[in-house]
Amino acid sequence: MTATLPVSGGGFEPYDVIVGQGLLSQLGVLIAPLVRGRTVIITDETVASLHGPAALASLQAAGVRGRLLTVPPGENSKSFAELERVIDRLLAFGLDRRDLIIALGGGVVGDLAGLAAALYMRGIDVVQVPTTLLAQVDSSVGGKTAIDTPRGKNLVGAFHQPRMVVADIDVLATLPARQLRSGWAEVLKHGLICDRDFFDWLAGEGAVGAKGDPVALTRAVVRSVEIKSAIVGEDEKEAGRRALLNLGHTFGHAIEAELGFDEDLLTHGEAVALGCAMAFRLSAALGLCAGAEAERVGTAVAAAGLPTRLEHAGVFRAERLLARMAGDKKAEGGRLTLILARAIGDAFVDKAVDSAALIDFLKGEGAA
Repeated sequence: MTATLPVSGGGFEPYDVIVGQGLLSQLGVLIAPLVRGRTVIITDETVASLHGPAALASLQAAGVRGRLLTVPPGENSKSFAELERVIDRLLAFGLDRRDLIIALGGGVVGDLAGLAAALYMRGIDVVQVPTTLLAQVDSSVGGKTAIDTPRGKNLVGAFHQPRMVVADIDVLATLPARQLRSGWAEVLKHGLICDRDFFDWLAGEGAVGAKGDPVALTRAVVRSVEIKSAIVGEDEKEAGRRALLNLGHTFGHAIEAELGFDEDLLTHGEAVALGCAMAFRLSAALGLCAGAEAERVGTAVAAAGLPTRLEHAGVFRAERLLARMAGDKKAEGGRLTLILARAIGDAFVDKAVDSAALIDFLKGEGAA
């Protein structure tokens, strides 16, 4: 099954997200109508070895000129230094405004290549070809691009919508099991935000997707993209409802930062899963949702092999986590912005959580 899902809104040119199996071999044909000149595939060294030859062969077969530009794998590539290097290579290649960047990889590559495309010559076209589940269901759709700084994650970036997203389910078979589970966290998040029936399926028969079942993965990716695209279409710049997509992220980003963005200790998806579980427990502690709802979320997260509790004893201090959360890009005027929930499938933005109450909660969660 191949699904073509439109993404449209008042502030950007509409584009399609194409989801299905065997799409990498069709990449050249799919993007050919968008190509006015040359293409550069930005990817990391790991993905280049796995999928670079197939992507280049597909472009060549369709008569599209393309070349590879590789970056080191891992979150450390989302940096000013790597962004500068990528842009310098694009300049050395002589790219102009007619040319096209293809972001082939996970969230790191998508963010870095997307931001490079947004900045190069004041903006050139980019096609996102996500190769991780997390990127297929989340970061490749919606136009968010960014790099990290020592002060926090995704604090420097731009909104730059792609011209197309091509999500090939087959490439997910090359993912390590831990990376697949990490992507499943973002899938669960979409159900938790606004679709209880979807969450029920994910926690039930659809749970095989977290173990790589391609049929379940296809359904999970399609529904996640439908949810995200509907929200992005209403609120491209995160002025309102799009903030709901950050469920779990305010906690998760703070925890990641305290661990130095060390993915050996905690991947981004694991941090999101942990953050979602914490957000529901906080909601229950504040009397916003039933405790049974928070317990069910924790059970589903744990069943997918994802963390639900703070680990790494002695690392976390409640005051430091709070300071990280206050520096999150969603904070306004120093006031925390949290995504909490009234129930599974009913998330909302809360800007009124008391800092002292949050400190007590974090200490109850295991922070010192």
